[in-house]
This record gives sequence, structure tokens and C-alpha cells, in this order.
Amino acid sequence: MSCIFCELIASADPPRLVYEDEAVVVFPDIRPQAPTHLLVVPRRHVATIVEAAETDPELVTAMTRAVADVTRRLGVEAPGFRLVVNTGDDGGQTVGHLHMHLLAGRRMTWPPG
Repeated sequence: MSCIFCELIASADPPRLVYEDEAVVVFPDIRPQAPTHLLVVPRRHVATIVEAAETDPELVTAMTRAVADVTRRLGVEAPGFRLVVNTGDDGGQTVGHLHMHLLAGRRMTWPPG
């Protein structure tokens, strides 16, 4: 089974990375929904947040550490940001590889959709 995020991470021409460490990469979403719209993606293929919580909770911690680092460096921590994890078809997950959407740069509305 092919995974676009696994392919991007392994690519000779990877996306422009905003952050990277041994566990996580962060790069811009190709269809931004806010002035700042980044994807926080584990390097290792994990399908969902539930799978990660059950098999590798440290990975979820690594992802949130990346969010903390990136939001501070970009200056969006204080004004605020939204972190979204879509899970499953009903949750709107379109890529079967765990990822977080980090949205910032404008006031977010509620309910989200």
C-alpha cells in the first residue's frame, strides 16, 4: 500500500521542512486553510492517533514538542493556533498516515465544520 507521506519523507526531493528531528517532520500543507497551515507528520508510518497512543505514546509527545517549537519560532504561540487531528473517514482523515494540522495566523471559528 502506497502512502504519500512516507513517499514524501523518503523522497530525494522532500517538501520544504519547517522542523525535523529523528521522529517528526513539519512542512506546509499544499492546500492551506489559514495563513499558517503546517502538517506535523511522524517519520514512521502510523495510521491514526489511536494507534500511536496504543503502540508508541512517545511519538505523540514528540509531535506535540514539535508543535511547541514551531509555534514559538513562528510567533503564533501567544496569539493562538488550532491543532487538528482527523481520524477515520467520518473524522475527515484523507491520508492514512497520522498527521496534525497546525493552523494559525487568523481567528479560528467554532464550530469548525
